[in-house]
Amino acid sequence: MEKPIWQLKKDMCEIGKNIWMRQYCAGNEGNHSVKVSDDRFLVTPTGISKGFLTPDDICLVDGKGDLVEPNSKGRRPSSEIKVHLAIYRVRKDVNAVIHSHPPHATAFAIAGIPLPEGVHPEAEVFLGKVKTAKFAMPSTEDLPNSLLPLINEQTNTLLMGNHGSVSFSFDLTDAYYKLEILDAYCRILLLTKQVGKINILSQSDMQGLLKVKESFGLPDERLACVDEGCVGSENNQFLTTFGVEPATAVCDGDSGNVVSRGSDKPAMQNDEMEALVQAITTQIMKSLEQKTVGQ
Repeated sequence: MEKPIWQLKKDMCEIGKNIWMRQYCAGNEGNHSVKVSDDRFLVTPTGISKGFLTPDDICLVDGKGDLVEPNSKGRRPSSEIKVHLAIYRVRKDVNAVIHSHPPHATAFAIAGIPLPEGVHPEAEVFLGKVKTAKFAMPSTEDLPNSLLPLINEQTNTLLMGNHGSVSFSFDLTDAYYKLEILDAYCRILLLTKQVGKINILSQSDMQGLLKVKESFGLPDERLACVDEGCVGSENNQFLTTFGVEPATAVCDGDSGNVVSRGSDKPAMQNDEMEALVQAITTQIMKSLEQKTVGQ
C-alpha cells in the first residue's frame, strides 16, 4: 500500500534529521526527494538545514522541477532537483534520491581516489562498485550530466568529484541506509591508514562473496569477470597512500597483499621501516660522537 503524501513528508523530515545528526550535511547543505508519481516529486527546500524540517517545508514539484502547488511557508525547491529528476528519468525503479556531503566519503571525492574494492563485505553487498564523477558545477545541468554516464541498473551510490555523494533506491529509508554504509566504509578505510595495513580479499573470496550477494537477489555484473581480476583493478591509488611507491605498487590478487612490481616480496611493513630508521639513526649518532671526541 502506497503511503499518503503527508506521511512521506514526515518521513522526509525524519530522514533529514538523521542526516543532520550524523553530520552528513552542515548548514543548509544537501537535499533529498521522493517520487510520488511519474510526474510528481516531493523535494526538500533550499536554504534550510535538513535537521529542522517540518512537513510544511517540503515542496511538491513536477517532472521539470517546478512547483505544482504553493508552499504554505513560501519555500522553494532545492536547486539540485535537476540531479534527482535526471536519476528518476533513467531509473524507473528508483523512488528516492539523497544528495549529501558525508565527510569521510567526500574526502575520497575531493582527493579523486576511487573507493577500493574487495575490502569490506557489507560495502560490496549493499553498495557494489561506487564510481566517482568528475567535478561539475552545482545547480547546473552539468552536474546531472556528469553522473548519468556512470549509472547502470545496479548502481545505487555515486561520488561527485570535489562535492559529495548521491544515493538512490526503491524507497527513502533504503537510500539513507546506502548513505550510512558509504560513509562508514570510507571511515573504515581511513582508519586502516592509521593502523598502517590493509588486507585485500582474494579473487576467490570475492567470487564467493558476489555469489552470496546474488543469492540475496542483488545481482552484480562483476561476478562475470572476477576471475579475470576486474574487482580491485582501480585499487592502486588508495593502496599507494600506505607509502608504497605509486609507480610500483600492485595488489597480489590471490593473497591480497600489496607487493612491488617486478618483485614477489611484500612491500616493506611498518616494523621493518622502523627498524631501518633506527639503524640509520644509530649510525648517524655514532658518527656525531666520533666527531665530538676528535675535537
